[in-house]
Amino acid sequence: MTRRHGLFVTLEGGEGVGKSTQLPLIADALRDQGHEVVTTREPGGSPGAEALRQLLLFGEAELSVRAEVMAHFAARTDHVDRVIRPALEAGKIVLCDRFSDSTMAYQGYGRAAGNPELVGLIARLTELVAIRPDLTLLFTADPAITQERLTARAARADRYEQADHMFHQRVRDGFRTIAASDPDRFHEICTDDRDIPAVTKAATAVVNARLKKAA
Repeated sequence: MTRRHGLFVTLEGGEGVGKSTQLPLIADALRDQGHEVVTTREPGGSPGAEALRQLLLFGEAELSVRAEVMAHFAARTDHVDRVIRPALEAGKIVLCDRFSDSTMAYQGYGRAAGNPELVGLIARLTELVAIRPDLTLLFTADPAITQERLTARAARADRYEQADHMFHQRVRDGFRTIAASDPDRFHEICTDDRDIPAVTKAATAVVNARLKKAA
């Protein structure tokens, strides 16, 4: 593992939980405190990875599950090499909308329904990437609320947003399983009945607590 001086924070969760809304707000709050912050996303984050994002989310041809996993990790490797690792080595805070846990939840538990072979493959590839988040904020919300949010979106729905109810239930259960296996890294933030500023304040407080611990 590469020695790092920054802080790597990932935002995870299913569709419509509010993490993509929160990422720039948390970044602004941290910048107001004097921190250098890089915001990024997956799949994507670097030019090559963004090209693969289009294939994965909007490509007309559907890949096999194994091929989908490998494409996600090809994008992730370029993203880590070109964006995440350099920022961390420069002492910056990196906030990333999705990372390896999403691949485990969406492909391992969602697409492959927990198939041990695919789960094992994702775990091995995660180790090869050689970057582990210092903190993961797991955003959650009631499925009825997330569906309302997705319906209200004006943007074109991607491949995963269009998946059926059972797929999204497997993804939610997958995130719970992943979080339970690494409780020191994960912090759950429920967005059901909280307004946006309150969620931002709570999430920023968690990041600040991890910064103090790291120091």
